[in-house]
Parts: sequence; C-alpha cells; structure tokens
Amino acid sequence: MINVSEQHAPRSLIVTFYGAYGRFMPGPVPVAELIRLLAAVGVDAPSVRSSVSRLKRRGLLEPARTASGAAGYALSPDARQLLDDGDRRVYATAPPEDDGWVLAVFSVPESERQKRHVLRSRLAGLGFGTAAPGVWLAPARLYEETRHTLERLRLDPYVELFRGEHLGFAATAEAVARWWDLAAIAKEHEEFLDQHAPVLHAWERRADTPDEQAYRDYLLALDSWRHLPYADPGLPAALLPQDWPGARSAAVFRALHERLRDAGAVFAERPEAASPSKET
Repeated sequence: MINVSEQHAPRSLIVTFYGAYGRFMPGPVPVAELIRLLAAVGVDAPSVRSSVSRLKRRGLLEPARTASGAAGYALSPDARQLLDDGDRRVYATAPPEDDGWVLAVFSVPESERQKRHVLRSRLAGLGFGTAAPGVWLAPARLYEETRHTLERLRLDPYVELFRGEHLGFAATAEAVARWWDLAAIAKEHEEFLDQHAPVLHAWERRADTPDEQAYRDYLLALDSWRHLPYADPGLPAALLPQDWPGARSAAVFRALHERLRDAGAVFAERPEAASPSKET
C-alpha cells in the first residue's frame, strides 16, 4: 500500500480531485465534501483547509456558496484552463508522433532576471529540453499549451516561438539525450510502475469494483501520473532507448483509469447529509 503522507501532498491531491471529479460537479464543491473526499485518501481536515487556503492565494480556487448556502470552492478560470490543457497529456491514448518541434527562444534583461528564472522554470515544467542557453524545445504538439501558459504568466513579451525540424548535425536521438535527462525521466516511470502496477494487478483479480476503494486507488494513481507527462513530454519512440518504460507506465495508468474512474465518481458524487457550513 502507498504511504499517502510520503507520496502525495495534500495540495496536489486537491488539484487532482478537481481535475478528476470536482470540475464536472454542478456548482462549487462544499468544504464539508472536500474534507470527506480527501479523508478517503488519508488527508486530515486541517491539512485540507490549509491547502485550500494556499490554492486560493495562488488564484486556483475561488470561494463560492452552493445552491443550499454551504461554503465551497470552485476552480478559477485560469485553473480550468490549466486542467483543460493538461487533459491532452494526462489522458493521451495514442503514442506520440514525430511532428517536429516547437522552439522557445527568449531574452530577459538583467534588470528583470527574476522573470528569467520563472521563465526557465515554467518551460521546464512544460517538459521543454534545453538545446542551448535561451533556446528550449519540445514536441510541436505542445505549442498551444505553451502559448497559453506564457500569456497567462505575462512572459510572452520575452519569448519568440518557432516550429521546425532538427536537421543535424548530430543524430536526433543523440541530441535528444543531451536536451533531456532521459535517465531521470525513466526513473519516474519505473517508480510509477512500482507503486501502481501491483494495484492494477490486484483489481484485475477481482470482479467487483467498490466505489470508495476505486475512488481512492484512482485518485492516488492520477496524482502520481499527472506529473509524468510534464517530466516526459512524449518524445517519439524512435528517439528513445529501446527499453524505455514510458509505454508500460502509460498502459498501467490507462487500465486503472478505465477500470476505476467511473466507479470512483459514484463515491465522489454521493454527498453527505450536512447543514450548510459557514466555513470559508
């Protein structure tokens, strides 16, 4: 069993919950429901409240009242855009194709060097590799998400985006091994497999799908998985080592998603009877 306290931060689990279930619910999610649903994955009420407060300060959650007057939280427009952009990676079903590259070439004045740090951090977070100082690249299909992110953070004045192909002089597979830390990415895939392949095998041995257990196992798997398509931007298989574990980890996540997501929704959408909360 996964040690939730070590593997999954409360703030990350809340974002994962909204990505999996919360954004599809009618209206804001009541605070009491957030506490119930996070308790199912081992997060106590004080941790939920403090994490929600941090997410509110970051502009990802907005306080709102439900139709019954209970205090709750809804995703901000920026948070919805982030999750919508992420869906294309997190729930991708087809192997990535070699459709060229998007290049981000940037220059930030020394007087604004803090923005240079933020820009590098965000490009790395989107899965970009480094071809040279100030020249970063990623698979071309990430262009729209990259554009949305840079515009949202008001970093677009410092960046020019290009689309193209690698013509040499090194073989592209050799260059990719310099641009990305493939060993570190492979290790993340192996860690996902170590944690969640046994969970999948356990579900494959049973015929029933209890909703609370399905919810718990799915939310933990998604919380682990959703970071991986950003560390690994989905490089074409022809450019990766032959024993690359990415396809295996993706297959495990897809199988868990197909088996558990909808059953987990039954638990997530089953509200507890409670009087309207005055919490904010």
